[in-house]
Amino acid sequence: MPSFSLPIALTARLSPVVVLAAAGWALSSGPLAAPQAAADKSPTEKTKTQSASAPSESQAVKTYAAAPAPCDSIAAKTVNSLVPGTKTAGKEIPSTDAKLRRTCSWNALKGYEYRWLDVSFEVLASDEAAERSYQGRLEEKSGGGAVPGLGDAAYSVVNLATEDKQQTREGVVVARASNALVIVTYNGSDFESKKAPGTDEINKGAIKAAKEAVAALGDA
Repeated sequence: MPSFSLPIALTARLSPVVVLAAAGWALSSGPLAAPQAAADKSPTEKTKTQSASAPSESQAVKTYAAAPAPCDSIAAKTVNSLVPGTKTAGKEIPSTDAKLRRTCSWNALKGYEYRWLDVSFEVLASDEAAERSYQGRLEEKSGGGAVPGLGDAAYSVVNLATEDKQQTREGVVVARASNALVIVTYNGSDFESKKAPGTDEINKGAIKAAKEAVAALGDA
């Protein structure tokens, strides 16, 4: 096999991510009053008591408390088909808060064909926070489209980059499921032809991995 170096864009792609930490709150109430005292309470006093003990309607909804193990989220069969020649165990990327954000990466060069797959989970404080983050990511992307039936909302986009006459095609899928985001990045290159794999191959591969990752949220 001829010797060559990987494009810079493929060798260092991940950066630390600042994650959101969820804040909880607790309610406390005193002992129950005697029946006679309760009977003497005015309607105003009863309303105050009920307001203090009832949970707020604006309390954050949090379906998922922690991110699942990302390297276990994709079936070995799927990993082998998307990244031929890789170790199916994958490599988890260090995180600033593994409870809220976790990422696993697989990459391999087989012959002249190079493939890279990343799967990330981000657990936010509430569904509303996850929706805001999802919409922010959507605004940052150009092109692409919605992926029906994946989580509560999902989109995919595929882009082609060329560096030193070497093409790389990358697909990104972002899906929201309740208060969690699943981000899948899948790309590839052919170092013999200098061409990239087709858009359909990359897009379908990224979506397949995203579906398995979203399912792993429920398993966790």
